[in-house]
Amino acid sequence: MIARWFHRRGWSDLVIGLPYVWLLIFFLIPFLIVVAMSFGTRTSTAPPFGFGGENPAINLAGYARLFSDTLYIRAFVTSLTNAAGAMVLCLLIGYPMALGLTRVDRGWRNILLMLVILPFWTSFLLRVYAWMGLMGSNSWFNKLLTGAWNWLVPQAWDVANVPLMHSNFAVVLVMVYTYLPFMILPLYANLERLDPTLDEAAMDLGSRPFAVFRDVTLPQSIPGIIAGGMLVFIPAAGELVIPTLVGDSSSPMIGRVISDEFSSARDWPMASAVAVALLILMVGPMMIYSRFEARAQARERSE
Repeated sequence: MIARWFHRRGWSDLVIGLPYVWLLIFFLIPFLIVVAMSFGTRTSTAPPFGFGGENPAINLAGYARLFSDTLYIRAFVTSLTNAAGAMVLCLLIGYPMALGLTRVDRGWRNILLMLVILPFWTSFLLRVYAWMGLMGSNSWFNKLLTGAWNWLVPQAWDVANVPLMHSNFAVVLVMVYTYLPFMILPLYANLERLDPTLDEAAMDLGSRPFAVFRDVTLPQSIPGIIAGGMLVFIPAAGELVIPTLVGDSSSPMIGRVISDEFSSARDWPMASAVAVALLILMVGPMMIYSRFEARAQARERSE
């Protein structure tokens, strides 16, 4: 009987259940551990936090510091600003690229898609180091920007080199390069499914190309824009490697703050509180949007 049940439903249940087991082991349980640590108290023991005894059972001091300490407020603002800037730039660059991919011959489409994902074949860290070399004060890239700057502005503003490294500009620039494929691929998947006869019908009715894009193509691509925006914004807001290597240490992003609290300050409860707040800030709007999207789809099916 067991063998018969497994033959009928076992494989399908196993395939369906594996992702849930994966999320339970590698997301839910670690997240609950981090949440528990956020209510602990910093100690000099190992691990450097405790509950009960001389320490309160539940300590909310870490969450209180999130709203009172300017370090965390400034780090959150910097992270959200840089992530939003990278997301907007990725959209402005990635949308025309994704739209162009849907308009080329299918023979070229696979080649161009391969070029989009080609950077993933190289180590992420090596690509960041390559940008560090490009943005150095003696690099050809910096000299090119310096020459363009000195040509565009009056001679009184001549500079020896453009300061690129260790700035929020460098962080946003490298994040745009890194996360651009995450914007292009969802947009391409969405735009590729659109019915091209709708554009042709709009043009037959007298609409100009820009009006067709604005009134027909763009509204239908909003799900792809939102998906790509989330795939860029969420990891960019919690980015650690890029701000550490090319960012300004006096204006850290929240990923750097969490790392420093865990490793240097050894204040695990505070680092956990920051991590929980970041997760709620990132995942909360996504869950709200998914709920409203599901309700809208349900209303459309009922109509």
